[in-house]
Amino acid sequence: MKNTKRIIAFLLAMVMAFALAACKSETKEETKTDSSAAATTDSTATADSTKTEAAKTFKVGICNYVDDASLNQICDNIKATLEEIGKKENVSFDVRYDNCNADANVMSQIIANFIADKVDLMVGVATPVAMAMQSATESNKIPVVFAAVSDPLGCGIVNSLEAPGANITGTSDYLDTTAIMNLIFAANPDAKRIGLLYDLGQDASTTAINDAKAYLESKGVEIIERTGTNVSEVQLAAGELAADKVDAIFTPSDNTIMQAELSIYETLADAGIPHYTGADSFALNGAFLGYGVDYANLGVQTANMVAKILVEKADPATTAVLTFDNGTATINTEICEKLGYDFAKLQETFGPLCTKIAEIKTAESFDK
Repeated sequence: MKNTKRIIAFLLAMVMAFALAACKSETKEETKTDSSAAATTDSTATADSTKTEAAKTFKVGICNYVDDASLNQICDNIKATLEEIGKKENVSFDVRYDNCNADANVMSQIIANFIADKVDLMVGVATPVAMAMQSATESNKIPVVFAAVSDPLGCGIVNSLEAPGANITGTSDYLDTTAIMNLIFAANPDAKRIGLLYDLGQDASTTAINDAKAYLESKGVEIIERTGTNVSEVQLAAGELAADKVDAIFTPSDNTIMQAELSIYETLADAGIPHYTGADSFALNGAFLGYGVDYANLGVQTANMVAKILVEKADPATTAVLTFDNGTATINTEICEKLGYDFAKLQETFGPLCTKIAEIKTAESFDK
């Protein structure tokens, strides 16, 4: 009987031991589960933090119209300035850059790619790109900032310079044609035949050429027009103007002529004809004189406008188009000497007609 009681007591002790062991096991499992839950919570928090950082990245699509010194300078400064602004504002700009090389079909595809990539904003460099972007964003309302559009009102992409009125605004390289005409006749008061060299298809040239004609007609000066739509045609046109023995040639901020400048400047200089143009990049590529805006600064200001719209949430419809002082005349000193001009005397002559006179030597592109 005693043995039986001892056996029962032993069995009860064993049962209690197993029960205690089971409780400890459950406690450990709960602790492990709680730890896993905490780890999951930490992981989610990290993911949310990463997601918040990603929300500060803005996709910007830039389409350049053509590969030339002026427009490339604008694009380089837009990209560099956006990078600087990103560091300062603790945001990042994912820039998608492309160049359509004056091909309308390629331009359309580039813009379509930007839309498919869901960019936050598009930048159109030069008038044709700006007009194409305006048309492509009428329904989706993606903001567009244009750069170097000479006549935003004339080409119909804005309602007014002060209040563009839609999803588009930007910077204009409007050219003071009268100022260039004044320089031509300051250098040569006896000029009787002036050549106009431009591309009929460039909207940027239309207003400037009309203004030049009005000025020259008022002075009773003979006007000789030559046009070209590509480098080969421009070379022929330049040769014809040399044969026409014009006293000077005027070209506005025309991208087609800009592309061809390196291939025509020697022809004109050899013929003793000064080429007056609407941008310093022409002078860089061999024209006698370039008059107009600082394209490096135009690029910087375009980038500032992009940041204002994306970071500060400014409305393009009420963001005024930015214009610039056209008072800088850039003279190619090598061509100046070849034409027989004295640079110091030209500085004295042009001084009252410009806010600044700069000098430059022939090169393919601006130093970055």
